[in-house]
Amino acid sequence: MVTCYIGIGSNIGDRREYIESAIRELKKTKGVEFRRSSSIYETEPVGRIKQGKFLNGVLEIETELAPKELLERLNAIEKKLGRIRTVKNGPRTIDLDILYYGEERIAEDGLIVPHPRISEREFVLKGLRQLGKA
Repeated sequence: MVTCYIGIGSNIGDRREYIESAIRELKKTKGVEFRRSSSIYETEPVGRIKQGKFLNGVLEIETELAPKELLERLNAIEKKLGRIRTVKNGPRTIDLDILYYGEERIAEDGLIVPHPRISEREFVLKGLRQLGKA
């Protein structure tokens, strides 16, 4: 099993419910054991697209899934919860990002770990600090 950290966020609709639903789905995912969550906090959107505030946090899981498999499962949860990818960094019902996959460094098409913008996002660093990772 590998310890992973997942960034979670929502800025459309009932943001708290989308986050809770994503955590419930993650807990039901075969090959994933949910460990704990940072607190969930409201943040300003990052980037140039005008959109509502986010609720964000960081999740700690253990997994036996390979990195690409984990990404596929996270994307399936996003899709199930209504995420539609039309505008890069646009509004979303739910966003699940692999921040760390153990100590591995991964640079593949569609997957870079550690997440390349961790240091630019205080809301991610805050959650990682709460969980003792940063």
